[in-house]
Amino acid sequence: MLLPSYHSLIDLLHDRAHQQPHSRAFTFLKDGELESGYFTYQALDQQARAIATHLQAVAAVGDRVLLVYPFNTCLEFIAALFGCFYAGMIAVPIRPPQKAEEWADFGFRQQECQVQLALTTTGLVDKLHMAWLEWSNQTSDQLLQPEKLSWIATDQPALDAASSWQKPTIDADAIAYFQYTSGSTGVPKAVVITHDNVLQNCINFQYAFPELNFRGLNWLPLTHDMGLVAGIMQTLYAGAETYLMSPIAVFQNPSRWLQAISTYKPTISGGPNFIYDLCVQRVKPEQLPNLDLSSWEIAGNGAEPIRPETLERFAEVFSPYGFRYEAFYLSYGMAEATLVISGGRPPQPATIPFLDKQALEQHRVMLGLQTEPGARPAVSCGNAWHRNRVVIVDPNTLTACSSDGIGEIWVQGAGLSRMYWQRPEQTEQTFQAYLSDTGEGPFLRTGDLGFIHNGEVFITGRLKDMMIFWGLNFYPQTLEQTAEKSHPALVPNGGAAFSVELEGEERLVLMQEIDRTTLRQLNPAQVEEIIGAMRQAIVSEHLVDVYAIALLKPGTLPKTPSGKVQRHRCRAQFLSGTVAAVAEWSAPAPERLNPTDLVQLSGIQEA
Repeated sequence: MLLPSYHSLIDLLHDRAHQQPHSRAFTFLKDGELESGYFTYQALDQQARAIATHLQAVAAVGDRVLLVYPFNTCLEFIAALFGCFYAGMIAVPIRPPQKAEEWADFGFRQQECQVQLALTTTGLVDKLHMAWLEWSNQTSDQLLQPEKLSWIATDQPALDAASSWQKPTIDADAIAYFQYTSGSTGVPKAVVITHDNVLQNCINFQYAFPELNFRGLNWLPLTHDMGLVAGIMQTLYAGAETYLMSPIAVFQNPSRWLQAISTYKPTISGGPNFIYDLCVQRVKPEQLPNLDLSSWEIAGNGAEPIRPETLERFAEVFSPYGFRYEAFYLSYGMAEATLVISGGRPPQPATIPFLDKQALEQHRVMLGLQTEPGARPAVSCGNAWHRNRVVIVDPNTLTACSSDGIGEIWVQGAGLSRMYWQRPEQTEQTFQAYLSDTGEGPFLRTGDLGFIHNGEVFITGRLKDMMIFWGLNFYPQTLEQTAEKSHPALVPNGGAAFSVELEGEERLVLMQEIDRTTLRQLNPAQVEEIIGAMRQAIVSEHLVDVYAIALLKPGTLPKTPSGKVQRHRCRAQFLSGTVAAVAEWSAPAPERLNPTDLVQLSGIQEA
């Protein structure tokens, strides 16, 4: 396969602007419904050069620049992003802060990245500047220096300045932007993404979909790697067109996403697992009588654990409108990999084997039947992408696992990042791993647990999230799914399971959202019923006793912007006593059931 070769993202856009100047690249749908603006390749190139000319007058190549744009300014964000590239500067995307914790994150990034410039829109430049000064005065952080941050509006550039642009001298290894990790298992870190990292991911995508007539629709935040690389960079590499929507518009009314697919006929669109659940829960097909999803060839699903029942329910509800189950493209990736590590082989449907529960608890893979008691489904995330290599490694011995072993996923590949910004120790631990027996490396340690079966990658959990009870391994996702199914009042994808240490032992804690209907009429008897159902389900299925349960309002469980449960934040809230629960329960301190008690409580009969 002969693919175009570029030295940088500057060359990519500049080439497209010359080869297809009047072709549309991006069109924004206001409120997810009406076209409100667009960029041709030529217009985007011109605006990027105009912004870059201004940046080159006030900063230097390699300087970091904050990009602070709301979700409904996708076009302005893209122009500013390429303005940074065209100026040879490093973009640091972040959404406009509103809450105290978001301003704290903003300040953290300004300090860590040593930023002196922030780009935004004309309507926000003064508001954000004043809010940043006000919040800085209220915090005790003495390292903040808001007066050193200059705010620049980029949405009304002087386009005649584009002719004065001077192309910077950068190569493929130059840093393009920082992609911050989600923070689902710790403090967010700035992953260094080079121009070549992005281009290699684009090449891998083309190898994965050689016959796809790329026509995209993206609602994912452009500060997220899925939205940025799959939604923006791949569009440019393919010389294609993508429609853009605000994620807020989709969250408010997910039918807008499906209606846009019906109207604009994209071939590729997707999101995390939860968006497909949201469509099933809140979209009434009878409200969309002319819905047509037949153009949808690639329905991407990634960024969080993929649930088989989600795929089945979505396909069942929307197949009468042209959706095909085979369109689901299940993938695995992370910020440290720029985007994708592995993915399926369309149009082949995803592989979903069932695993023996007892073997899984012992970190072994044993295939079973769905009808067997305790069988657990495992969803394939496909094969390693072009020029990627995946190995499964024992995180203790740092040697490759046996073929039936579950271990940490290690990766090699051309499109992977090589470092975190100014974090040498964590860079060495994550990006410079070597097998202890053969010396092979370096590998990227993903921190994810999984296995390989028939060449396909399966994810079982996060290394840091793993819990051990009675000497057995438990994945939080498994316990969360058991708990949420125990009572109809519990919200799907609204739970977190984690452990706390009590008297030298790990004890299980559950936080779980309840639905709005139950919340409005919640009384002590209902609380007792719900908590009893959760405890009984966990004991019956896993022989694990629950130490504490917190019931939450819907939408309040700590999650990342992409929908990943932030279990470390849940645990921190629980330990600090700051959980905003509508009801709580915990076992009396002396209470500690042993395995025999658990068997009796569960009602399990001896064979």
